[in-house]
Amino acid sequence: MTLKYTKDHEWVRVEGATVVVGISDYAQTQLGDVVYVEVPEVGRKLEQGKEAAVVESVKAASEVYAPISGEVTAVNTDLAGEPGRVNADPLGEGWFFKMTVAKPKELDALMDEAQYKTYVEGLG
Repeated sequence: MTLKYTKDHEWVRVEGATVVVGISDYAQTQLGDVVYVEVPEVGRKLEQGKEAAVVESVKAASEVYAPISGEVTAVNTDLAGEPGRVNADPLGEGWFFKMTVAKPKELDALMDEAQYKTYVEGLG
């Protein structure tokens, strides 16, 4: 499983012509208990770096940005009833949405796991 990360703590997992998007373990730890998630509508066109979803915790509300440009093909409807999945399994059952890849080169600009780990350690 190859994950790529953004500086805004979103992750991307490439699955063929689509990608799965969520927030990193670091992000969910910083947020605390997630109480609400708003995912984009299927069919919505997203632009890299623009707001795509919202996650709210007991501490704060945060935007989730599109890590790449593309069209939303699926959303994790389970998060509406169980937003805590983001805390329990941020890289698995806590995924937010799936999307097509409009510009594959945008993936090249994202960090791999080692780069992201170094980035997060620098935030301390």
